[in-house]
Amino acid sequence: MSVAMESESYVIIDAHLDVAYNAVVLKRDLTLSLDELRERERTVPPIDSQAKDPMVTWPALKKGRVAVIGGSLFVEPARKFSQHVTPCYRTPEQAHAQAIEQLDYYRRMNDDREDISLVTTRGELDAVWTSWESEIPVTGIFVIMEGADPIRKPDELGWWVEHGLRGIGLAWSAGTRYAGGNANPGPLTEEGESLLHAMADYNLLLDISHLWETAAARVLDRYPGPIVATHANPRAMVDASRMLSDDIIRRLGDRGGVIGVIAFNRMLDAQWTLEQPRLPLTRLVEAVDHICQVTGDAATVGIGSDLDGGFGRPSVPDQLDSIADLRKIGGLLRERGYSESEIQAVLHGNWLRVMREALEAF
Repeated sequence: MSVAMESESYVIIDAHLDVAYNAVVLKRDLTLSLDELRERERTVPPIDSQAKDPMVTWPALKKGRVAVIGGSLFVEPARKFSQHVTPCYRTPEQAHAQAIEQLDYYRRMNDDREDISLVTTRGELDAVWTSWESEIPVTGIFVIMEGADPIRKPDELGWWVEHGLRGIGLAWSAGTRYAGGNANPGPLTEEGESLLHAMADYNLLLDISHLWETAAARVLDRYPGPIVATHANPRAMVDASRMLSDDIIRRLGDRGGVIGVIAFNRMLDAQWTLEQPRLPLTRLVEAVDHICQVTGDAATVGIGSDLDGGFGRPSVPDQLDSIADLRKIGGLLRERGYSESEIQAVLHGNWLRVMREALEAF
């Protein structure tokens, strides 16, 4: 079998996509093909100009053999001195209402389409996975909240779990009342400790992607359940608080966690700007390789592309025209000397393992 044919056969798990945000906030019809959506937006651009030239729709996910996504619930806090072109929240009540609207979108997709399924139990995850050997492959949605402010108080976590939530990032960039974020330093708060306890009762996936480093270190000490970074790159490549230090990478590896690398040029090269040519896709593979070198194997890294997470095609590596091209990473890893089992681990196996672990209680 040729390298190209092998790449076509890969099945992908992408642990972080803001699909509901794009559908609910940016008003994108994600049932369209990418060509149809891009043509529509040439006439009516999205309200956020940074998000132009989309890369993700449900048909594109199917074309790219993306079997499971980490479907985010992302609501943006109002920030002083910032221009807000999209809805944002100022109170926990507003965050709560906006996140429920996004959760309802995922639940509607689950109810209305036979080729999309919420993944809330180990059995549902396994059924989605095996469907890719059938004539009707199903795209699974593992719902993860990006920033916990929509949870108004820890004792309402049970409602969210009942309605499909299976993972939580305590903070987004700006931080929350639960923990400091990468752009707003702060510790794990007393409320954050209480939420961790509540999460542990359900064995929920804990996502440290945006946590301030001291808060991330604290939860690595305190949380007994599965811990990951659904979308984060190594600080060794871009020296910024949003990235993960080698120490945190090593500790995640020791915990059996997974880090999803992000396909965003500015998180792969700090000097890159939109006026420059797009970076080569090998730069993303370098991020994968760095994590493997730090941890000593390929068990701690996967994909968390964050495609259409506030940026479009001009801001991602060359060779990626859409999410359907993520499979090209496999061939590049092979050229770098990775074995087939290691490639499969990066493209889906590591995420499949940790998602199964998180769903053991369901």
